[in-house]
Amino acid sequence: MRAVLVTSPGGPQVLRVEDVPDPVPGPGELLVDVAAAGVNRADLLQRQGHYPAPPGAPAWPGLEVAGVVSGVGPPATDGARPVGGAAASPPPRVGDRVAVLLAGGGYAERVTVDAALTLPVAPGEAWEDAAGLPEAFATVWSNLRAAGLAPGETLLVHGGSGGVGSVAVQLAHALGHRVLATAGGAARCARVRDLGADVVVDHRAQDVGEAVRDATDGRGVDVVLDVLGGGALAANVRLLAEGGRLVVIGLQQGRRGELDLPALMARRGSVIATTLRDRPAAQKARIMADVLEHVWPLVLDGRVRPVVHARLPLADASRAHELMESGEVFGKLLLVP
Repeated sequence: MRAVLVTSPGGPQVLRVEDVPDPVPGPGELLVDVAAAGVNRADLLQRQGHYPAPPGAPAWPGLEVAGVVSGVGPPATDGARPVGGAAASPPPRVGDRVAVLLAGGGYAERVTVDAALTLPVAPGEAWEDAAGLPEAFATVWSNLRAAGLAPGETLLVHGGSGGVGSVAVQLAHALGHRVLATAGGAARCARVRDLGADVVVDHRAQDVGEAVRDATDGRGVDVVLDVLGGGALAANVRLLAEGGRLVVIGLQQGRRGELDLPALMARRGSVIATTLRDRPAAQKARIMADVLEHVWPLVLDGRVRPVVHARLPLADASRAHELMESGEVFGKLLLVP
C-alpha cells in the first residue's frame, strides 16, 4: 500500500509517498480501507522530530481516519476489551463504515485498529468527513470530563476555529453550556459564532482578558480549554473564576511558562494538562466508549458536524502541512488516498 513517510525530520518537503507492506490485523483488530485521514498539529510535530510514534505504532503520521472495514483479525483474548460502552455494542463487520482513533499510521491507504477505538459512521454524502472527528472528540470529551465542566458553567475555548476548537464549541453548545471562544479576524470569529459560541473574541483586534471579563461581568470562566501552552499560562490563570480549571492540551505558544501561584491560589483554581496519543490502549478504549455513548449521538442527529477546510490527495500531504502552518485553516484538513 501507499503511505506518507517522514524521510527525515524537517519541513513539509520531507513528506514523501512510498510503498510499505500491507498491515495485518491482530487479535481484536480490524483492517480498514482508508477513505480520508485527518491532519492534526501533532502530525506536524512528528514530522519535525518532536513527537515520535509510540512503540508498536506505524512510523508515519496520522491519528484518525474514516474508512470501510475490509478485514477482521482473530478474536481478542478474554479481558482485552473494556466493559460497557463500545465493548457492549456489536463489533464492526466487513463492509461497515467507521471513524477510527489511531496512535499513528493514518496517512496511508489501509490501517489496522483495535475494534474498541472505532465509531460507527452512517452512510450519506461526505461520510468520509468523519475522519476529522475521532481525535478531536476524544480530546475534548476526556478533558471536559477531567475538568468536571458542570451544568450552568462557562467554557472558554482558545482557538475556536481549529480542528479541536471547532468541535469543542459545537459540543459544549449542544450540551447547554455558555461558550466563549477566541479566533483571529472578523470573518473567522463570525464562523465560530455560527458554530454555537455565545461570545467570540478576536485575539488580533481585542484584549482577550478584558473581553472575557466584560462577557462574564468580571467573574471569569469556569474552564479554559487551552491549545496555547506556556506563553499563555499566566494570562489564562487570570481568566479563571473562583474554583476555575485551566486544561492545557496544546503548546502552540511554547513548552514553558511562568505560573503565578498566588493568583491561582486566590481563585482556588487548578491546572490540568493531558495528552491522548500515548495513553495506554485500555484508557483510550474507555474514552472512546464514553464518546460513543455520550457524544456520538450528537453527530448522528446532526447537532455536531465535522468542519472541513479542504480535502487534498494523499500525495499532497506536504501541501496540507504548509496550510496548517499558515494559520489559515478553519476546522480540519483531510487527506484522501
